[in-house]
Amino acid sequence: MEAEGLGWLLVPLHQLVSWVAAGAMVFGGVVPYIPQYRDIRRTQNADGFSTHVCLVLLVANILRILFWFGRHFESPLLWQSIVMILTMLLMLKLCTEVRVANELNIKRRSFADFDPHHFWHWSSFADYVQCVLAFTGVAGYVTYLSIDSALFVETLGFLAVLTEAMLGVPQLYRNYRHRSTEGMSGTCHNLPKLQCLEKEDKACLETSV
Repeated sequence: MEAEGLGWLLVPLHQLVSWVAAGAMVFGGVVPYIPQYRDIRRTQNADGFSTHVCLVLLVANILRILFWFGRHFESPLLWQSIVMILTMLLMLKLCTEVRVANELNIKRRSFADFDPHHFWHWSSFADYVQCVLAFTGVAGYVTYLSIDSALFVETLGFLAVLTEAMLGVPQLYRNYRHRSTEGMSGTCHNLPKLQCLEKEDKACLETSV
């Protein structure tokens, strides 16, 4: 009888926990980049942050969204990818503006040059957007043609996970080359822990559905 009386409280509490877990999953991945963004904006120096981190996350999350069309997964994970893409574009915009402002009399480089030696080292944020749109368009078209293939869809999901697993490589290489972590936000060091927390949130969400 007492358990039935508490039922009216447990149902909304259960729903609240589900919402909190979903919110943590959507926004948890961008948390480390908030202090990094603020540090770059405050110091006007982006040398400590590798923009290839943005490249890795953009590719991984675009592939994850395309994978969703072949095999639907939880909506919070889909929104997480959208939020991460927007965050990485904001990071790229700031880093590009800061780098161009600090480099005087440097030759302008653009995506349209198709120079592999200067790939992802362009002088305008618009060039990065063009590259992302070109990749999305090509990958989207290939996905559209092959969406009925289970093998292709599974490969797409595998590539998304594999790419995201290499997230730390660009930053580690930059730190090794500079022999320093100066300019890198301390929160970024805790990114693997936050990703593990997101996985725990996902498990919590799945058990509550």
